[in-house]
Amino acid sequence: MGKVIAISGAAGGLGPIVARAFLADGASLAVAGRSLDRLTDLLGSLGAPAERCLATAADLSDPAAAKAWAEAVVKRFGRVDVVLHLVGGYKEGGSLADLPDADWNELHDMLIRTTMGVVRAFVEPLKAHAGRFISVTSPKAQAPNAKSALYSMGKAASDALVLALADELRGTGATANLLVVDSIDLPEARGQEKKKAYGRSTPAEQIAAAMLFLCSDQAATINGVRLPLIGRG
Repeated sequence: MGKVIAISGAAGGLGPIVARAFLADGASLAVAGRSLDRLTDLLGSLGAPAERCLATAADLSDPAAAKAWAEAVVKRFGRVDVVLHLVGGYKEGGSLADLPDADWNELHDMLIRTTMGVVRAFVEPLKAHAGRFISVTSPKAQAPNAKSALYSMGKAASDALVLALADELRGTGATANLLVVDSIDLPEARGQEKKKAYGRSTPAEQIAAAMLFLCSDQAATINGVRLPLIGRG
């Protein structure tokens, strides 16, 4: 049996590319997101065998829902080897004096509460099987500008949770790491934008390859790292 990979936000832009790469590597996929139909369509498009997949509709900003998902994965497959936290989103602001509370509440739920829920739900299963936790972050988490203030705050807090997880996992054989991406070059968007818009973008396939490496035996000692995957421009 291959590795059991839990992917949050699996139906988003990056999710299908990552899911395909791990499925081809022999993994079983446990995917979660808000829409069961989109998750089911994703697994169908991948041609994933029924015995190697599980789709769960869940609002992962709800701690109980995140915990229920983790329990469902363990019940179905017996363990969890990898958690790929791909939930994300972006909102650009204007003047700091005019930042909408509603935008912060949305980003807080999307970026912080989902990370908290997923980390808390999977920390013990990951410890039990020397598992790997990987999340995608942005350089804006460490280098904010005025227009990205709310997003940068959310990503910085989310990153702190992942790095705290890495510290808790030390000595267990499990690891937690961050991939730093300025923007993601998705296959369906290629050719639709000017080159300038993708100057610092990272192809989704390269992100998936980096995740595969971090989940390999060769990367067993890499923990608590912010690995930059920034295009040269």
